[in-house]
Amino acid sequence: MVKHYSSFDIKKKHKGSIILIGNFDGLHLGHQKLFRLAQSYKKKYNLKIGVVNFDPMPKMFFNKKLKNFRISNIDQKIKLLRNFKIDFVITKKFDNKFSKTKALNFIIEILNKKLNSKFIFVSSNFRFGNKREGDVNLLIKNEKTCNYKVVKPKPLLKNNKIVSSTLIRNFLENGFLEKANKFLSRNWSIQGIVQKGRQIGKKIGFPTCNIDINDYVLAKPGVYAVKVLRKNNAKYLKGIANLGYRPTFNQKKILLEVHLFNFSGNLYNKLLSVEFLKFIRKEKKFKNINQLKARIKIDLKIANNTK
Repeated sequence: MVKHYSSFDIKKKHKGSIILIGNFDGLHLGHQKLFRLAQSYKKKYNLKIGVVNFDPMPKMFFNKKLKNFRISNIDQKIKLLRNFKIDFVITKKFDNKFSKTKALNFIIEILNKKLNSKFIFVSSNFRFGNKREGDVNLLIKNEKTCNYKVVKPKPLLKNNKIVSSTLIRNFLENGFLEKANKFLSRNWSIQGIVQKGRQIGKKIGFPTCNIDINDYVLAKPGVYAVKVLRKNNAKYLKGIANLGYRPTFNQKKILLEVHLFNFSGNLYNKLLSVEFLKFIRKEKKFKNINQLKARIKIDLKIANNTK
């Protein structure tokens, strides 16, 4: 069982561990390589593994206009982290007070005194502390004083590209879903509560579940083949989704609408996890409802044949 903390006040049994610090947004192949390395240290030195991440992500905290950015939400991240044989996660609330922490204070008071870190895994471009004053060199400079060792793994290269959360966001935003899924090593997914919408789908014969995408990265607006999981239910439901502004109906707000195949039942206020399998086409404004319905029938056929 992975213990989840919301502060640096951790139990004695978790002190003196291997600490991995970062956003770990998406937990992609690059992150997975890092966790495999941490596991080899765990085995060699008989230590526990802890992850330190922040909510909101610092980049989103400092740039309030940055709304659609996350690849995964916190719940998804914690669930995925359980697959990497870690022992605990610290999700520290990133607020005004914490943002003013001096880099040296973060090293001495938190990494050393509170966590008693033995190994600290960070990427080479890691920055921390007030005004991003701290970097990997500062961490290394304090190794002897604070009795830890910095581990700075080489980034993972795929097709001569560094696998990063930024690259995956770019893939999603440009409609390269299959590439994004490959670098995530799973299907990208959005988790959200089904809300009551304008019932337009129902009126034209294709009822949908409406889901607010909150601060998820905005994948290319369009039609996608999807599969859906309900909370506490292991059986996938196949479907088709429209992510976008519904130009035919002049919708102003971005919305995820999911039509499930062979399903009847009330899903209002239920938590759904929508996995994106294939990008079918981009959003288009149709002249009339009949044109839209004709195109939806083609989309449904494609989605139904997607594995």
